[in-house]
Amino acid sequence: MTPYRAMLLFAAVTTYGLILLGGWVRAENAGLSCPDWPTCYGRWVLTPADFAQLGEVGYTYGQMMLEWVHRFVAGIVLGPTLMVIGYMAWRRRRPDPRGWQIAQVLLLLLVVQASLGGVTVLDRNSPWSVALHLGTALLLFATLILLFVREGRHPPAPVAAHVTGLAAIVWVGAILTMTTAAMTAKSGASLACYAWPSCDGSFLPALDDPLVRIHVIHRLGAAATGIGILLLAVAARVDGERRLAAAGALALLLVALQIGLGGVLIILEMPQWTQFAHQATGVLLYALLSFILWTAATSGRAREHGHGRLSHA
Repeated sequence: MTPYRAMLLFAAVTTYGLILLGGWVRAENAGLSCPDWPTCYGRWVLTPADFAQLGEVGYTYGQMMLEWVHRFVAGIVLGPTLMVIGYMAWRRRRPDPRGWQIAQVLLLLLVVQASLGGVTVLDRNSPWSVALHLGTALLLFATLILLFVREGRHPPAPVAAHVTGLAAIVWVGAILTMTTAAMTAKSGASLACYAWPSCDGSFLPALDDPLVRIHVIHRLGAAATGIGILLLAVAARVDGERRLAAAGALALLLVALQIGLGGVLIILEMPQWTQFAHQATGVLLYALLSFILWTAATSGRAREHGHGRLSHA
């Protein structure tokens, strides 16, 4: 593995962990434990003694530290890593101009994501800002996966065009499903339907309550995406290549697990471990769908540069 691809792998794993950490912050209701941005109560590092001097702020020191660690990983670990990746892609811009273009998109998403991090705090963690923040993080994650897939030593075998098209549709559905999940959680609609798989005993519930509408939209989106993944898995097995067939089968297993976790979350009335597990599985499924999409999209295409020869990058 080249240094460049190793950096991409590290950044992708870190991004996955950071998204899960953000979900943990949300599950702990710690999103506003640092009410200002980018500092926390005007300090870059808040010690227990500093926190004690604040008096009653409505949060524990543990909640505040959870939010602080989330910011630290984003700003001190992932941010500089992405800038290094951008620099490495710039050095490779002549043999791989397309890779440099994608890296520029990655850097733009980094700037947008950092800005949205401040917006979510200043806007008091409004549902729309949290959903937008998560959506941008998912786009950044997918861009890293694209760069990683392109750096594969051997291009994948040709894949039928309809497999790529279906993969793109399912990928978009996954993003929309996850952003509506964030809207559902932050708007207080997670238990608007207190039964599962029905909603309050009906599969066609009244939608007068806006919270029920939000919840039902998320469920419908998840169902549609799940059906799309089933079709994609079949298409990948019939008309795809070996790696896509295996990835499609794994995606189906993750869908089954995700459906089960969604039901357990509601039946048990949202204990924190179910919220964390539900998001962890969802993001992992999204990463797999991104891999399928980019592998199909780059299949059978000659690389613009020779992999493994740019060892200085």
